Amino acid sequence: MPDSTTARSLPAAENAGPAPLLVRQLGRVEYEPTWRAMQQFTQTRTASTADELWLLEHPPVYTLGMNADVGHVLAPGEIPVIAVDRGGQVTYHGPGQLVVYLLYDLTRAGVGLRDVVNALERAVIDYSTALGFVAECRRNAPGVYVEGRKLASVGLRIRRGASFHGLALNVNMDLEPFTRINPCGYAHLQMTQLADHGGPRDLWQAAAAFTPHLMHQLEAMPSREARSCA
Repeated sequence: MPDSTTARSLPAAENAGPAPLLVRQLGRVEYEPTWRAMQQFTQTRTASTADELWLLEHPPVYTLGMNADVGHVLAPGEIPVIAVDRGGQVTYHGPGQLVVYLLYDLTRAGVGLRDVVNALERAVIDYSTALGFVAECRRNAPGVYVEGRKLASVGLRIRRGASFHGLALNVNMDLEPFTRINPCGYAHLQMTQLADHGGPRDLWQAAAAFTPHLMHQLEAMPSREARSCA
């Protein structure tokens, strides 16, 4: 769990429902210690542990999912590559990208992995609509896309009935490092970001505006609306 001196709870007016969800804004934090903290949190949580949402950004790093093909890492250069325990292939994290880690008890909520993935995707789509542009998800390619370019990536791990890892939403970042990999295992996949579509350029402004959309989708699970990306 993050050090409480670096975690700041955001307003919780949206946190309705049977189980509270604590939102923490962590700032810019190194990838590996944060990953290990998620593992520790998930391993030691109990049936009464509140779910948590961690909002943050990472210094430049490539991460490889459990079954990822290292051949999709083309030219990492000075950017470190870390093999991790989420699903999916290779992706990039860096400054200006909002990373949303969802530490969520699926068993307690009575939902499945697909419900949670759809909630993350639908939240990005709803937020994009509020900003005035159209985003969509794809049945066989998790994430959110704008005119064929990827805006957000999703990768989760379920352990002991609870999720960790989550969503990476491109806000206002240098997209060049994505050209050094096949993002999510797709050659020539182009990326995009909120700032390119009239969205906020400030990461924490985006975080504050996005969070209510995610809260709404989590509360809606497993409704027809939440399943609409399946």
